[in-house]
Amino acid sequence: MSETPAFDETEFQRLKAEIDAWVRGPAEVWAERIEAEGDVPRELYEELRSLGYMSLAAPPELGGRGIPFTRYLELMEIFSRSHGSIRMLAHVNNGTWRAMLPFANAEQREIIAKSVSGEVLVAFTLTEATAGTGADLRSTVRREGDTYYLNGEKHLITFGVKCDYWLLFARLEGTSGSDGTVALLVPNSGLPGAEVIDDSETMGVRGTDHAILRFTDTPVPVSARLGEEGEGLKVALGGFLLPSRVSVAMSCVGLAERAQELAIEYALKRETFGKKIAERPVIQAYLAENYADIAAARALVFEAARAFENGAPDAGPLSSASKMIAVDMLTRVTDKALQIHGGQGYWHRNAIERVYRDARAQRFEEGTNEIQKTVVARAVLAEAVAAKAAGAAKAEEQA
Repeated sequence: MSETPAFDETEFQRLKAEIDAWVRGPAEVWAERIEAEGDVPRELYEELRSLGYMSLAAPPELGGRGIPFTRYLELMEIFSRSHGSIRMLAHVNNGTWRAMLPFANAEQREIIAKSVSGEVLVAFTLTEATAGTGADLRSTVRREGDTYYLNGEKHLITFGVKCDYWLLFARLEGTSGSDGTVALLVPNSGLPGAEVIDDSETMGVRGTDHAILRFTDTPVPVSARLGEEGEGLKVALGGFLLPSRVSVAMSCVGLAERAQELAIEYALKRETFGKKIAERPVIQAYLAENYADIAAARALVFEAARAFENGAPDAGPLSSASKMIAVDMLTRVTDKALQIHGGQGYWHRNAIERVYRDARAQRFEEGTNEIQKTVVARAVLAEAVAAKAAGAAKAEEQA
């Protein structure tokens, strides 16, 4: 691997200003088109690619800009103030490489490089209707020589319809838990026994395609596997889900900031009984609570980001904790922002209506808060048990 070049702060601040201007200008035009047509136009994808926004976080050897994770999150914060589908494109394209790279062979590295450049789109394909944590995957593969035969169903797969590849997770028949899980880089190219169902009619994040995928003895070459048999969840959880949860948490911060911005604009404009509602104590209280909520969540997100970047042992629970806190924050902030708009906020013509709908997606994206609480609780209890055991061992030594 080549060395990461020195970070150029001046260039980074220029890039931040450029993305902010794009989000407030062209992106809003795209947002109106997406909402009207219910689809993300290919031209938007190409525009994001030509601007270099698909390759912000990846290392230079893959054709990326090599922006460190914590600084990349500052850019995700800005993208998240835009339409949910625009944020989703930036989020996924700047993240899937991280899961694949440590396990990829030479041929797969070429595909990863093309995903970084935006030439191909890779869809993260873990979620199932009858499984919740990854360890309880029910999709299976049966190995016969150099071929796996894939059976099972995936759902809620973002970009699963239009993508070029599925980064897909299954388990060897007859295995349980993390044992026997496999990660496969599978082309979305009319494979025998593969059924792709467009399931894109959603409440928010309109325009992003979502798929239900069904596989019946679909042949996949063993060479498509990333890593070894039994490493599937290692690819999914450590490489993608952990940093992705932090990224989603930051997307909550960015969208909450947009909701607050819209609420402030409206409060300074709307008059009742001869006064701007911004002068009303109850409105001021809402805005103050939102400000504090956003600032607190943002601080935790960056703490989780630094833990991941530094390989800290508590990176996992901090990742889940940051998403848990940020999601609840976004719910409160968008609700108050909508309330400040009164009845006007209910109408589609006002931006806060879209923000309110888009905010609901983060409640389940990369795992619900119920799952995040399970992850955090297990870590907290494991730490307590380990500390107790260490204390008992030390006492025995001293006895």
